[in-house]
Amino acid sequence: MTHGDVGSGRDPPDRAFKDHFSTGSAEYARFRPRYPDGLFAFLASVAPSHGAAWDAATGSGQVAVALAERFSRVIATDASAEQLGNAASHPRVEYRVALSESSGLPTASVALVTVGQALHWFEFGPFYREVRRVSLPGGALAAWTYARFEIGPRVDRTIQRFYAEVVGDHWPPERRHVESGYATIPFPFDRLDAPGFSMSAEWGLEHLQGYIRTWSAVRRYAAIRGHDPVGPWLPELERAWADDGYSGEPVPVRWPLTLLLGRVEAAAR
Repeated sequence: MTHGDVGSGRDPPDRAFKDHFSTGSAEYARFRPRYPDGLFAFLASVAPSHGAAWDAATGSGQVAVALAERFSRVIATDASAEQLGNAASHPRVEYRVALSESSGLPTASVALVTVGQALHWFEFGPFYREVRRVSLPGGALAAWTYARFEIGPRVDRTIQRFYAEVVGDHWPPERRHVESGYATIPFPFDRLDAPGFSMSAEWGLEHLQGYIRTWSAVRRYAAIRGHDPVGPWLPELERAWADDGYSGEPVPVRWPLTLLLGRVEAAAR
């Protein structure tokens, strides 16, 4: 099935789904940056075949649609039906509501498993067991993350202050894994070398504001304190934007990616 006909998968395991993104899922799909095509070309090159891939915690489906250009079939799962409701459609992508630790996929069915900016939310042990179960012999697991981005010196300092001092207390504890570049996440697979990748975009000030409003800490701040933290801070951001010499034109934005890539030893059949 494709977007618009979201399957349920099998029953999820007994753990609470930490849903930080269903509220505002349309904004998430609109404002989040895009991963580079070179990343997906590289991942396809390390997969043992190009039959089927699984994108876990697919969110708005960005990764799934990119994989579908290189794989015959992509199963894209997410625990949030709201996120999948805003996912991009593609004839070779099948969306399913499911926890990543309990995908509902057949055993030994996928050549590649991907997790874009979401591994830190998972129960690592159960998820890795599921990866081993569904992977074909010689399959690969790729999980990547990005933390703060780079625009200009004054804008970067202003955003860092907002990140740490204004909404810092409202980041979920799992955010520590992102800030460490996933160095604090166990990864019990044979590591594969990978080139460096980064995301890039050209954004105006309005788009930047929209992106910051998708941060989980911003949403938690507003829910707990009852008011938006971004609005009162915007004059400071606008001054920094002008101090860096920017006007109304879009400017380059860059996010370095950290990639965990490993060869999966499939579970005993």
